[in-house]
Amino acid sequence: MSTTFWSSPAPAGNWTNGGAEARRAPEAAQFTKKEGCVPGVTCSSAEINRENKMKRLGDGLFMLKKTRILALVLCFAMAISLAACSSDSGTAPAPSTAAPAAPAAPADEAPAETPAETAGLKFGWSVYDNQQEFFQSMTAGVEEKAAEMGIQVILHDQQNDETEMVSGATRLINDEGVDALVISPCKPEALSSIVELAKQKSIPVIICDIGDGGTDKDAIIVSDMYGGGRMAGKYALQLLEAAGTASKNYAVIRCEASAVYAARRPEGFKDVMNDAGYTMVQELTADSDQTKGYEAMQDILAANPDIAAVFAANDPMALGAMEALQEAGRSDVLLFGFNGDAGALEAIAAGTMQGTVAQDPKGIGALGVELANTLCTGGSLSYDDATNKEIFAAVQMIGKDGEVLTDLTAD
Repeated sequence: MSTTFWSSPAPAGNWTNGGAEARRAPEAAQFTKKEGCVPGVTCSSAEINRENKMKRLGDGLFMLKKTRILALVLCFAMAISLAACSSDSGTAPAPSTAAPAAPAAPADEAPAETPAETAGLKFGWSVYDNQQEFFQSMTAGVEEKAAEMGIQVILHDQQNDETEMVSGATRLINDEGVDALVISPCKPEALSSIVELAKQKSIPVIICDIGDGGTDKDAIIVSDMYGGGRMAGKYALQLLEAAGTASKNYAVIRCEASAVYAARRPEGFKDVMNDAGYTMVQELTADSDQTKGYEAMQDILAANPDIAAVFAANDPMALGAMEALQEAGRSDVLLFGFNGDAGALEAIAAGTMQGTVAQDPKGIGALGVELANTLCTGGSLSYDDATNKEIFAAVQMIGKDGEVLTDLTAD
C-alpha cells in the first residue's frame, strides 16, 4: 500500500494527526491529511445488501468461533504493535485483527488502478473520542477501508466535547471541502446544524453509532443494542442459576442520556431479568466513563449491598465498576459489559468480569466509508429500518471462558 502524508497549519481546535497514530493535539497543533490506495483492489458502488454487509462485519472478532480469550488478547497485542495506536494511562489499546498480506502480483502484471469513481474523493471522519479504544478501532476501520478504496480521509477528534464536535465538523464541510461526512457524534442532539449545512452543500452524512439527534441523515449504522442486552441477561441467568445464587437483585449502570441507541442495551437486559423474577434495585448513569463507573458501583454497593449481578452498558463503565467490586471484596457479584473492548476481554481472562457483548467498531467504521462512497458515486442504500434509515450491525456474547457463545440469540 502506498500512503502519502502532508501537514499544514491547523485551524483553531483540536485537530489530530491522521492515521492510527492519532493523539490529542493542542490548539496550535498540526493536522494531517492522508490518502492511499492498495494496488489491485477495486470497489463496487452497487447497493449494499444485508448478506454482504454481515459478511463484512464478520471480519475481526465475529470470525472467532469458540476462540479462547488468550488468542483474542494476543491478536490485540499484535495489532497494537503494528498500528501504534495511542492510549491514555487508563485506556487499553483498540482491538483490531490484522488481515494476512495479499500475495504479490506476478512481475509481468501491472497493478490495477483505483476505480475512476473513487479517485479524488475526500471524506471527513469526525470521531467521538479517539482516546477510547472502541473509537480507535472504528477509526482504524474508516482509514483502512478508505485507503483500500483510494479515498482521502481527514480525521477530526471531537474529544467528547460538544463545541469541538460542531466546530470541527463544520470546518470539514466548509474549509476542507469534503465529499462526504462520516461521523460518530459525542452529542447527537447537537447534530442538527452539521447535517443541515451538509445538506445545503449536497454532502452525504453517514452516522456511525451513538445516535442521530432526529436529523435527516443519509444513514446510521447501529449494533443490535436491545438484542445484545437480552443476550447478556440470558447469560447472567445461566450463571446465576448454575451457582445457586440466593439474591434476586441486580443493578444497572447506564450511558449518558444523549446516547439514545446505547439506552436500548440495559432495556434488553432488564426485560430478561425481570421476566425471570429478578428485581432491579438501582440504576445509575455514568456517562460512558470509567471513573464514573467506579463511583456508580461504589454508590450501588453502599445503598444495595444485596445484589447478585451488575450490567454496565459499556465496557469502560464496567471496568470502573470492576475496580469498585474488587476494592469491596465482592467477587460474588457477576459483572457484564458491552462493546468487546480489549480491557474487558483481559478482565474476563482474569476472572474479574463474566462477560461482554461484543460489537464490531472496526467493521462499523469500514461500512461507513462504503456507504458514503455508494452515495458519492450515484448508488442507493438498503436499510434494515427504512423509516429511521438504520443499518444494523451484529453483536455476539463473549462468556466467562473467553468463548463466543453462539447458542445465545438476541430474540
